[in-house]
Amino acid sequence: MSDLESVFCRTPPWRWFARRVVVPRVLSGGIGPRVLEIGCGSGAMAAEVLRGHPEVIRYVASDVDPAMVRLAAAQLAEFGDRAEARQVDAAGLPFDDATFDTVCSWLMLHHTIEWEQVLADAVRVLKPDGSLVGYDLPDSRLGRAVHVLTRSRVRMIDREDLERELLALGLVDVVVAPLGLAGAFRFSGRRA
Repeated sequence: MSDLESVFCRTPPWRWFARRVVVPRVLSGGIGPRVLEIGCGSGAMAAEVLRGHPEVIRYVASDVDPAMVRLAAAQLAEFGDRAEARQVDAAGLPFDDATFDTVCSWLMLHHTIEWEQVLADAVRVLKPDGSLVGYDLPDSRLGRAVHVLTRSRVRMIDREDLERELLALGLVDVVVAPLGLAGAFRFSGRRA
């Protein structure tokens, strides 16, 4: 994540957008009670999920960037034992198989470069009947241009490629559909 993206993800407009638009559209099928977020950034999305979903009893917000983990820990302190921020590489999750009911990815999968490995590890840590949910940006000229301008290292994802990968990982009830905002798409699948 670039410095500009990092700053934006901590602003009131981003939090409003997360609470009012993203979380309701992506989590329409429910969540929890044990949740892992990969690439949590500043923790804004985690805070919105925790505020809106009291059924979540454990939310692990993870990120590879130690500065983001510190910001997320501060953001999530109000939730006490329900939330924790951890420095974790999404391509090598340090959790046992079948640990989480839900794994979330909020607008960060394209930053992981090896997103196929990240998805495979996310599915590994899902419990049977657990859900992988999230949203991301499509591979588009505009998306690539924005990331060139912000000097972000990314590998944009084509919606069809993402759907194929989710199915290849054995997920069922796979959905990859427009989020209704700037070409972004939401995705979900359930571990059989």
